[in-house]
Amino acid sequence: MAALDTTTEAHADTRPANAKNLPDYAPIPRAKLGPTLNEQGYYVGRVERNLYWVTDGTYQAAFLTTPDGVVLLDAPPTIGHNIQRAIDEMAAANGVTNKVTHLIYSHHHADHAGASSLFGNDIVRIGHEETRRLLLREKDPARPAPAETFDDRRTVEIGGERIELAWYDTNHSPDNIFIHLPDHDTLMLVDIVNPGWAPVYRSNLTEDVQGYIAAPDTALGYSWKHFIGGHMGRLGTRADVTLHQQYMADIAASSRMALDTVDPTPYFMRYGENSWAAVRGYLDAVTAAAATPVIEKYTGVLAAADVFTASTTFHVMQSIRLDLGYASQVHL
Repeated sequence: MAALDTTTEAHADTRPANAKNLPDYAPIPRAKLGPTLNEQGYYVGRVERNLYWVTDGTYQAAFLTTPDGVVLLDAPPTIGHNIQRAIDEMAAANGVTNKVTHLIYSHHHADHAGASSLFGNDIVRIGHEETRRLLLREKDPARPAPAETFDDRRTVEIGGERIELAWYDTNHSPDNIFIHLPDHDTLMLVDIVNPGWAPVYRSNLTEDVQGYIAAPDTALGYSWKHFIGGHMGRLGTRADVTLHQQYMADIAASSRMALDTVDPTPYFMRYGENSWAAVRGYLDAVTAAAATPVIEKYTGVLAAADVFTASTTFHVMQSIRLDLGYASQVHL
């Protein structure tokens, strides 16, 4: 059991106490990185025809230029005023208006919507009805609630362009939607797949693990070539989504095996009345046993697989226990 405890220390609790104790991680393959940023700290490029994307290397937004104005898809605050600079650049190059008239929220989270207020009060904000409810609850002036909402489906037609919005169920958040631009061969689905990269903490800080795991299958049911995931420096492909699916499936399978094989007895014997210490020891051991083979398989395949796989594995393993009831034995 000592070897398992060592692995647990390496993967389940790697947060350093200070900057002097930072761990080393595997190098990032160049192919996982996006284009070089300009002097202002952003990159803007064409996705297809009059659909563009802008990134700061960690976050992404997109916009559609039309004769009637610009439709903005998300407004991450880390990109901030560079969103308008990117729009100005592309609008000038193509001789169209640079005025943002519509903003579509992928979901309510501030890291993807926190620059919304930069575009004033005169634009039309569109989002899921749950996005409106949550933003009204939060009362954040940086994220005005959408005036136009929908429940399951809505087709937005602006300036001769078509955007199909759909909500299927809770996944990353209760309100996270699918944004399909069929005439641009593009799907935008935020905070599910980070193309080329492992999810950040706890499955991209997801609220519904099983919905998160199911979402890529729904995404692949659409017809598209270009994928905008909301994070990291490059666009995604169908192969990126398939690779993410396999990664999550491996985590789930490894978690089941660990739940079946790691014995909780030594932890409860060691800690006696301190039940939480025993629970932590056991669950950390399960996480380490489940995460280690996945980390070994995907290091160099998914960027930062060695950084966040343990966190996501814990999250998935807990969902398997609590949501699916796996390894939940009834006391005799």
